[in-house]
Amino acid sequence: MAAMSWSATILPLVGVAVGAASTLTGQYLTTRVAVRREEREQSTAERTERKDAILGFLSAAQSVELLLDRRPDHRSPDDAEMWDRLHDLWLAKKACELVCSPRLAQAAHDYTVSLHDLLRGRNPTEQPDVKRELRYALMEAARTELGVTGDPLRRGHLKSV
Repeated sequence: MAAMSWSATILPLVGVAVGAASTLTGQYLTTRVAVRREEREQSTAERTERKDAILGFLSAAQSVELLLDRRPDHRSPDDAEMWDRLHDLWLAKKACELVCSPRLAQAAHDYTVSLHDLLRGRNPTEQPDVKRELRYALMEAARTELGVTGDPLRRGHLKSV
């Protein structure tokens, strides 16, 4: 009889302990999955923000390069157009500084300064090779920023054998 009362007391307590442990384990696993999902969503949102900043900068830089490309035709940009493009370029560069890595921000800064100087007619000895190298450095930094792995892109034309 004593064994029956003992088992009648202990078995329900064991059941409660197992149930509580199962509930706590389930809550822990659910929380862990939710945290991982939130981290993944945050990472995706940050990557999208960086990508948008990079694309905005590339668009602004391309519009300045278009103005520079007009120069061999002796078509000089008017002051308003030049200042608008430079303003857009510097603003886009600042967006990169806010959301991108220091390496990419520095590459964007160097490229921006080069384009600014070329468009304003400063450093006329600085030929397109310097601008091209700065653009390549920017593109490689952007690729790294966005998680692109592998060899750097081949630059220049493919030579026939």
